[in-house]
Amino acid sequence: MKNIFLITKREYLTQVKKKSFIILTLLAPVLMIGFGVLIAFMFKANESSSTFNVIDKSGLFVSKLKSDESVKYVFVPKENERALSSTLKDMEGIEGLLIIPELQENDFENLQNNTKLLLNKKIGMDTKQRVTKDLTEVIKQEKIKTLGISQDQIVNLDKSFALKTENVVDKKQADTDLDFGVRSGLSMVLMYAVFMFIIIYGVRVMRSVLEEKNNRVVEIIISSVKPFELMMGKILGVTLVALTQFSIWITMSVLGAITLNTGFATMQKDLPVGAESAAAMEKFDFKQVAGEISHILLDMNFALIIFVFIVFFLLGYIFYSSMYAAIGSAVDNETETQQFTLFAIVPLMLGMYGSFTIMNNPEGPLGFWLSIIPFTSPVAMIARIPFGVPAWQIALSMILLVVSTLLMIYIAAKIYRVGILMYGNKASAKEIWKWIRS
Repeated sequence: MKNIFLITKREYLTQVKKKSFIILTLLAPVLMIGFGVLIAFMFKANESSSTFNVIDKSGLFVSKLKSDESVKYVFVPKENERALSSTLKDMEGIEGLLIIPELQENDFENLQNNTKLLLNKKIGMDTKQRVTKDLTEVIKQEKIKTLGISQDQIVNLDKSFALKTENVVDKKQADTDLDFGVRSGLSMVLMYAVFMFIIIYGVRVMRSVLEEKNNRVVEIIISSVKPFELMMGKILGVTLVALTQFSIWITMSVLGAITLNTGFATMQKDLPVGAESAAAMEKFDFKQVAGEISHILLDMNFALIIFVFIVFFLLGYIFYSSMYAAIGSAVDNETETQQFTLFAIVPLMLGMYGSFTIMNNPEGPLGFWLSIIPFTSPVAMIARIPFGVPAWQIALSMILLVVSTLLMIYIAAKIYRVGILMYGNKASAKEIWKWIRS
């Protein structure tokens, strides 16, 4: 244990003293926010504004097709149809010509079949759907008038059934859309955090092993310590590095959330309240929604969530880091690692993508087995825990993961013991199996 502690300390201090670690730790949250802003800007930059000339022979759509920033309708006389159709391909600033035929004997189906949109350039799917929606809404209103139904009756018919549900097992868990959304969001955040950290720091362990092997430094080190002690020291050292970085990011996130929340509250007070903004505030009460979200979060068993998150993250990380350490010792360069890293990445991906179904049915059979099988449980169990998991399932999953982690450490140590001193010989799966059996 003394040797493992010394190697762990050396590996930890070597990593955290690097300038790259300090810079990335401090800048990573800022880079993530900047990346999100960049993606949003890219979506915004790709938005287009389209202008269409409209010839309405039916007279139903005049003043009813509303223009905005994305789509603008310009009504023109029907006498100009031939001239506009022939010159459309050479027109600038006009994307198309919408021709609506006459309405005969309230035959709306015939009007729909004969309406056409002439284009001089390609338009986006969103623009086409917007035009279709606008036309459909006008036709719908005309059909309502024809049937003699009032607008109030239509509004009453469109009201959805508000089904109130109550969980008799867990009184604190409210079965509402907001409750489901908050738990799903927390589930995704925790799941992605574990998935990314295991891969990032598992690869770091593999590269560290591979670097010492190629530099022949390992030959000097194992003259004083056992290969198992060296491997465990590296894994635990990088584990502490991950926990340090994770703790810093959590602290920065909490401080940032408090600052943004305070700034948002101040900004909301200073906003001018006009007729439109007042109406919008009536429809969406920020204070009420924020209070409901806070209430849902506070009602969760955060002690259990944090405990499960830490335990499954550490066990899952050690499980896969042992696998990565074995891979790093069995090869001579990073190119050769590609044929073995799939054994570590594929189970994690199955656990992550399979966990998306958990959000639809947290107590389903797929969610159960993904959270029990050790290869996928570090991700799947963390994805399930915000929705509530029976204690016996958590205990069973934890026991199986502990046993599997110890077994993986044992197997990895046998591969590491032989592979760390093998040079110039490309290890095959058959040879690795021999190392394990020896």
